[in-house]
Amino acid sequence: MTLAPERPPAPRGPGPAGMSAGSRTMANDALRGTVPFKAMSTFGDFYTFVGKVFRTMFTTRFRFAEFISQAWFVTTVSFGPALLVSIPFCVVIIFQVNQLLIQIGAVDLAGAGAAVAVVREIGPIVSVLVVAGAGATAICADLGSRKIREEIDAMVTLGIDPIERLVVPRIVASTLVGVALNGMVTVVGLVGGYFFSVVLQGATPGLYLSDLTLLVGLPDFLASEAKAAIFGLLAGLTACYLGLNAKGGPKGVGEAVNQTVVFAFMLLFAANSVISALFLQIKLGA
Repeated sequence: MTLAPERPPAPRGPGPAGMSAGSRTMANDALRGTVPFKAMSTFGDFYTFVGKVFRTMFTTRFRFAEFISQAWFVTTVSFGPALLVSIPFCVVIIFQVNQLLIQIGAVDLAGAGAAVAVVREIGPIVSVLVVAGAGATAICADLGSRKIREEIDAMVTLGIDPIERLVVPRIVASTLVGVALNGMVTVVGLVGGYFFSVVLQGATPGLYLSDLTLLVGLPDFLASEAKAAIFGLLAGLTACYLGLNAKGGPKGVGEAVNQTVVFAFMLLFAANSVISALFLQIKLGA
């Protein structure tokens, strides 16, 4: 009497012993539906997108005509709000600083206080708030509407890389417009500070102008411009990523625009803290 050969055990998939294939599938779907998993997946997709953008930026032909068009577009939607926001924002903070200087009898140092406040922090923050709130949302809405109309899919089908044709020019435009707006906000803030300090609070005009470089120099202004460039770059990357991943029709585009504002502000304030701390450490250690 011969014994039948033993059959090898059936291969088991990942998961606890005794769990059926259907149960494992449901467990995996439930895991993918959790908030931490979605957040990590989104961060991974975003960093992959950023790497692809930078690789395309330096390895393919730059679309200069599209860049000019997008730079003008972002400027038109950002210049007016930046000008209107910078005047009260800068003036209120300078007015508060001058009130403190008046209390200690040092109102003639108003120029130094205005330069520190405007050049180091107010200029980059105001310019990037406008770029993220006006320019980036417009970019996201444009790309999102193209996505739901299946224009992006049609470009891919025709062999056209949407990152090269659409994304890179918009990101470079957002970066350069942020730098330009920072310069404009700085000038407007210092001029407004001069008016309030000299005309309304009794500071000496000559001392105000001479004290502008007392605590702030060219390295501070260059660091401010670098911060504005990084802020504009982050805002452009966020807007393009969310715009290209919009889904669900017009409602999905609106949600992507709202997410652009929130995520861009979060990235910008985090980057501002890191850059400011590094700059102060380098300046104080020099």
